[in-house]
Amino acid sequence: MLLIPTQSASGWRRHRGLRLVVAALALLGLASAVSVTQSVVSERSVAAAREVTVATWNMCGVQQWGCADTGSRSEKNRQLKRLATRAGARVILVQEICAADLKATRKALGSSWRSSFKAYTWRDSNGRKSTVRCTARDQGAAGFGILSDSALSEVTAVASQQPTVGLQRGILCATVAAHRIRICNAHLSPPGSDTAHPEWEFRDDQLKALVGAASGRRTVYGGDLNVDPPEDGSPSAWVWPAGPYSAYRECDQSSASSRSGRPTHSSGHKLDYLFTRLPRSGCDVRDTGASDHRALLIRVRTA
Repeated sequence: MLLIPTQSASGWRRHRGLRLVVAALALLGLASAVSVTQSVVSERSVAAAREVTVATWNMCGVQQWGCADTGSRSEKNRQLKRLATRAGARVILVQEICAADLKATRKALGSSWRSSFKAYTWRDSNGRKSTVRCTARDQGAAGFGILSDSALSEVTAVASQQPTVGLQRGILCATVAAHRIRICNAHLSPPGSDTAHPEWEFRDDQLKALVGAASGRRTVYGGDLNVDPPEDGSPSAWVWPAGPYSAYRECDQSSASSRSGRPTHSSGHKLDYLFTRLPRSGCDVRDTGASDHRALLIRVRTA
């Protein structure tokens, strides 16, 4: 028969004490790991709070303006919502949208979201102005606006030169206090916009008005500017004032001397812009598949 020696009381106490020490150390290690994990998550949350993504997108949502083949109304609204949800845009500048669609998207995003809208107007040869309406009965006015994940204040329609006869677009600015930034959305007049004077150019005066309205360090401004970048040899380079690309940086501007960027329109031209003095941490050109314009998204550090 195999005899197994019995353990003494003092030996049992030593082993039990050792197990207690090991268990305590394990718990201490677990607590440290949890603390480190919480610290990393906290740091990431702070970093995220210090950045904000701003987008601009011409939806081509006014069907009578040659937009019938660029996607259904429901698909356009779905893509606008995805810019906020999947792409993470906290502020979206939108052009060529119907008032009802902006309202519907804002409601779909949740109660914290806010919007501001400015209708396009048509000025006839007698000087009378009328609001441009979207074709469907329930769509309301056609226009442009700002969609934000928090309250908008100091909303201002900026005065700028507009065609004497024809479609009048405009500039809309607002403050997003939650992100401590001032936002300006512009939709400028392409050549030939004045039907009485098709040779008149408005973009030079409109760009000056836009830059003047958005002056300051904590601003992001842009939209559908209907003009090519001021590259060497560009026939429209003269319409650009001095501020953009120098005092400010454009979303897709690769260096201080660069005056170009990826195309944002199906024609192969860059027509959509976002400028800021805040540090840029990312820029994305996104094809939504529901417009002749691509969406442009800039990520900026706000703290």
